[in-house]
Amino acid sequence: MAKRLSAACRNAAGDDYEIILVNDGSTDSTWVKMSALAGKDSRITAVNLSRNYGHQLALSAGLSLSRGDRVFVLDADLQDPPELLNDMIELMDREGADVVYGQRTGRKGESWGKCFSASLFYKLLGRLGEVPIPHEAGDFRLMSRRAVDILNSMPERSRYIRGMVSWIGLKQVPLPYERQPRFAGRTNYPLRKMLRLAVDAVTGFSTIPLRIASYAGAFMGIAAIVVLLYALYVWLAGETVQGWTSLMVVVLALGSVQLVSLGVFGEYLGRLYMEAKQRPLFIIDKIERSERSAPEA
Repeated sequence: MAKRLSAACRNAAGDDYEIILVNDGSTDSTWVKMSALAGKDSRITAVNLSRNYGHQLALSAGLSLSRGDRVFVLDADLQDPPELLNDMIELMDREGADVVYGQRTGRKGESWGKCFSASLFYKLLGRLGEVPIPHEAGDFRLMSRRAVDILNSMPERSRYIRGMVSWIGLKQVPLPYERQPRFAGRTNYPLRKMLRLAVDAVTGFSTIPLRIASYAGAFMGIAAIVVLLYALYVWLAGETVQGWTSLMVVVLALGSVQLVSLGVFGEYLGRLYMEAKQRPLFIIDKIERSERSAPEA
């Protein structure tokens, strides 16, 4: 990964670049290898976080330490080819853009289920989100210094960075590409983490779930009034009110709506609680650089 990225950076910027590698609390030999790379190359900085904070906060740590006029974001699995850096720079210059984001036209090596769930997620986010977020666009992108500084000034903990970049505005243009299979290893991003990221995306950029809960409560309230009026009419007509089964269904439906609504409110309230603590987003354990002075980026 480091060889390909270094070659792509040299091709695009000559010797005037820096590479920041972030170790998100891994328990294998990743940090040892990153430190060795930093010791051999003055353009490489290795950052070790104090524990595993998750992909979005690890990315935030790297962005906070970046110094370049342009910042290129890349995951270590090499599904997003670093060789597109030069194309991104050319597109940014030609369009006068602050952000060039990779937009996937295909996903090699990924299962049908993952492709379908990703497509469904982007469609759902497009419906619910109050900020337009491009479909099939991950964190693979090139950003100007201005865009990165604005992003670094945003303090929220429950981060969905591709959504935050979209929220910034400025001129943003896509670069279509086909995503490649993983270079090595297997993903450490299980379904649980993907669902957590999806919840962060929806709750971070939309209040529509709160409205849906309110609308559902209003609808069930109207339905309850209709059932009550029907029961009074039958009783006044001297007939026996039937339908204990349907009554239980109504009670269970009302209870379900109430619990779901409380869950939605709890998600937003929990985020307010975590934000109110104002703890640092991440803690850096070590930063390794070569003893040789690194060139200014």
